[in-house]
Amino acid sequence: MQGSSQTPARDLYAVVTGRIIQALEQGVRPWVCPWARGGSHTRPLRATGEPYRGVNVLLLWATAQERGYRAPTWMTYRQAEALGGQVRKGERGTLVVYAGQVKPEERDDTAEPAEPASHRARSFLRSFTVFNAEQIDGLATAGTPAPDIPAELGDQAHMLIERAGATVRHGGDRAYYAPELDVVQMPERSRFREAAGYVSTLAHELVHWTGHGDRLARTFGARFGDEAYAVEELVAELGSAFLCADLQIGTEPRDDHAGYLAHWLSVLKADKRALFTAAAQAQRAADFIMNREQVA
Repeated sequence: MQGSSQTPARDLYAVVTGRIIQALEQGVRPWVCPWARGGSHTRPLRATGEPYRGVNVLLLWATAQERGYRAPTWMTYRQAEALGGQVRKGERGTLVVYAGQVKPEERDDTAEPAEPASHRARSFLRSFTVFNAEQIDGLATAGTPAPDIPAELGDQAHMLIERAGATVRHGGDRAYYAPELDVVQMPERSRFREAAGYVSTLAHELVHWTGHGDRLARTFGARFGDEAYAVEELVAELGSAFLCADLQIGTEPRDDHAGYLAHWLSVLKADKRALFTAAAQAQRAADFIMNREQVA
């Protein structure tokens, strides 16, 4: 409850993936939130105010939806104590994970060119238990710094396009990315019921745009075969959710993605690391669009 877990990585991959599978089987996409909690829709925040990233965003959003938490901040038992708080008796924590690599020692210049397995970097996955601020008594209320983003949704859409540097054209009644032209095509803004729907759709297509060979060169065919397109759609949906959270706007469920649920469930059940891959690629795409430094 107070520190990291030594659960084998393969089990953690299964536990985390199982948590999201459970939500999807109930028809809930934990990254879709059309309303604003506590006045804004944001990424979950650490005790320091730093936003969570990647798969942890999905885990904490899923718990927040399930339990109705409105506070964005999450922390470990010890962090709560250090801030003068006390986790209430009987409260259940939420699993988050940290992925990293143990790098090998510097190789001897006289070593054989063929690198033995023992000299390769080893990946590891650790888990931590965190609690939402609403589960903790005695915490001093602290405001969350406002992100450096425009206030108007129209400005936010323009900012996304400007930061990404993408070519975006308007017209017609479909939103899509055309790789052969390297162009994002969007309906006119007036055709969207809500301005937030326009921004989240634009973000989705911009994530697809990042997969171009001259940018992030994202391909899934070798690993996922016939389901590669469904995985790319999952990356775009997650990336759009991350970007909308950065802009503090809700995301609208896309009707054309209802048919992907079965594909996503099939992929996640067959490959316990697929969710981690999709979330990591979505995070990379969001960072690329926002012109942020890539963070491991």
